[in-house]
Amino acid sequence: MFTPSLKLNPNLFADTIERVPTRFGFGDGLVLAGKKNTRVVALCADLTASTKMDGFAKAFPERFIQMGIGEQSMASVASGLAAAGKIPFFASYAMFSPGRNWEQIRTTICYNNVNAKVVGAHAGVSVGPDGGTHQAIEDIALMRVIPHMTVVVPCDAHEAHRATLALAEYNGPAYLRLTREPTPLMTTSDTPFAIGKAQIFFEPKRGVKKTIGIIGAGPVLYEALLTAKDLEGEGIGVSVMNLATIKPLDEEAVLSFAKAHKALVTVEEHQIAGGLGSTIAEYLSSVYPMHIVRIGVRDAFGQSGTQKELIAHYGMDKESIKREIRNVK
Repeated sequence: MFTPSLKLNPNLFADTIERVPTRFGFGDGLVLAGKKNTRVVALCADLTASTKMDGFAKAFPERFIQMGIGEQSMASVASGLAAAGKIPFFASYAMFSPGRNWEQIRTTICYNNVNAKVVGAHAGVSVGPDGGTHQAIEDIALMRVIPHMTVVVPCDAHEAHRATLALAEYNGPAYLRLTREPTPLMTTSDTPFAIGKAQIFFEPKRGVKKTIGIIGAGPVLYEALLTAKDLEGEGIGVSVMNLATIKPLDEEAVLSFAKAHKALVTVEEHQIAGGLGSTIAEYLSSVYPMHIVRIGVRDAFGQSGTQKELIAHYGMDKESIKREIRNVK
């Protein structure tokens, strides 16, 4: 059963559900943010079309800087622009930013606590044929460990659009994680979004007792929703929370969600070490210890394959999540 107030996609479980890359939502959101505020500027590391910064570059050429393949310099220039009162968004593939320029992000942006936004596109294993060298599955861990850094992982293109607008108004360093391939539109343009706020997308229908709570972020959340729907038909009550903001954690919502279930399952297109699952386990271990099953990549690199193949291979698809839940005692 969907949460009515969230105005989710009514065709969520249809075979014909529309699929759009989250990076498209970012691109549209950045143009709108630029129209709303002339302080918004953009920088890119020779990947303007891929990161969907091309719309901003066309609309505001005087506010767009093409940095070439120089991610370290891009972070430092963004820091300087932020110190001068601008609101810079700087983008590349996540493997290169924050992968390659982590030290510059840490020292020039977060250490100085300036208002710069890191945009990491093509994250996760669903980059597919690009293979392990280009599949950023450690980036959440890299970013959430830095003081002052906010980490946002939109579940779909609509949420990426709203997150971009919210980050343009949010003061402080932030990381926005995006994916390349088309993914299901779970939300709508009317679904609310706020940085630091979790949302419960799905709960068992009346008469089915809650047993397992799934917490997910990013497009792989769709697999969690399919799981909940299937298991509801088997009489197993599964709720699904969208945790789009990994840091700062919505502790109140997570604790309430944990107390309502006998066990939790976390799902992320990332290493299980250092990401969403670690965030939840670290927090609950000190306030409400409970059984938590973490689903994601298990201490391995990515590899070449289709998006569907890789999601299944690393145990993040619906059938794998269902098996994990059935094993919970």
